Amino acid sequence: MGFFDKIKAGMSKTREALSNTLDSVFSGFSQIDDDFYDELEECLILADLGVDTAAKATQRLRQVVKEKHLKDPAEAKEALKKILVWMLEVGDVDLKISTKPSVILVIGVNGVGKTTTIGKIATQLTKEGKNVLLVAGDTFRAAAADQLQIWAERSGAGIVRQHEGADPASVVYDGIQAAKARGVDVIIIDTAGRLHNKTNLMNELNKISRIVERELPEADKEVLLVLDGTTGQNGLIQARQFQQIAGVTGVVLTKLDGTAKGGIVIAVCDALQIPVKFVGVGEKADDLMPFEPKDFVEALL
Repeated sequence: MGFFDKIKAGMSKTREALSNTLDSVFSGFSQIDDDFYDELEECLILADLGVDTAAKATQRLRQVVKEKHLKDPAEAKEALKKILVWMLEVGDVDLKISTKPSVILVIGVNGVGKTTTIGKIATQLTKEGKNVLLVAGDTFRAAAADQLQIWAERSGAGIVRQHEGADPASVVYDGIQAAKARGVDVIIIDTAGRLHNKTNLMNELNKISRIVERELPEADKEVLLVLDGTTGQNGLIQARQFQQIAGVTGVVLTKLDGTAKGGIVIAVCDALQIPVKFVGVGEKADDLMPFEPKDFVEALL
C-alpha cells in the first residue's frame, strides 16, 4: 500500500468530518459569494487548521477566484487543494543525513509516541542498509531505555544506555564516542518527555544540543519534534515553545488515524514554517511514512 492509500485510510476520520461539511459548501452553493467563504472558513477551523491558517487559506482562495475569474464552487475546490499544498511546502521533507555520522535528535512531551517513532525510523534506516545507533537520553522516565532496547533489537540497531537517573548529557557524549568508534551512519538520540513549561528540562535539552555541536560540528543534524495529532491546537503551542529552545528542523505527527482533526498538519506547517517530515497512521513500522504534501491534500479532500 503506497503513501496515498495509507494516508487515505489513516485519515478517514478527518476526511469524513471534513467531507460532510465541505461537500455541503462546494455543492450547496450555486455561486461563490461571501456566505460561501464564511462557511468554508468555518469548515477549515473545525478540521483544526486553526483560526489564523483557515483565514489565510480562505483569503488566498478569494484572490485566486478573483484573478482567474472562477464562477463554479467545484473549480474553487481544486484551487483550494493547490493552496493547501502550497501551505504545506515550507521546506525539504526528506531527512538530511548525508554525513557519517549524522544525528537525529528526537524531542517532544511524554505520551506523544517518541520512542515508537525512533524505533520506526531506525527500522526504516537499517532496511536501507544504514548502521544505526540509538542513544537512550531519556533517563528520567522509568523503562524508557528498556523500551528503546526492545526497538533496537527489533530494528537491528545498536544502543547506548546507562542506569535510570543518569545524566542525559553524559549518555549522549558516550553515544557519540561509541558511534565514532563503530563507524555508525546515523545516531538517533531519545530525550526526556520534556514538559514544555519545565525550565530545567529545557535546559537539559540545550545541554545535549551543545554536546552534539561540540563533538560533531560537521555532522548533518535533524531535530525532530514529535507531536500527537489528536492534541490539535495544543500541539501547536508545544511546537512553538520547542522551536524556540531546540531549533526544530522537522515535525513528526503521530496518531493521525485516531483523530478527526488532521488539519493540524497544515496549521503546524503554516504557523511555524517547519516541514512535516513523517506522519504516523498506525502501529506498524511502515505506518510511519515520509510526508508527501500533494498526496496528503488529495487524501484529505
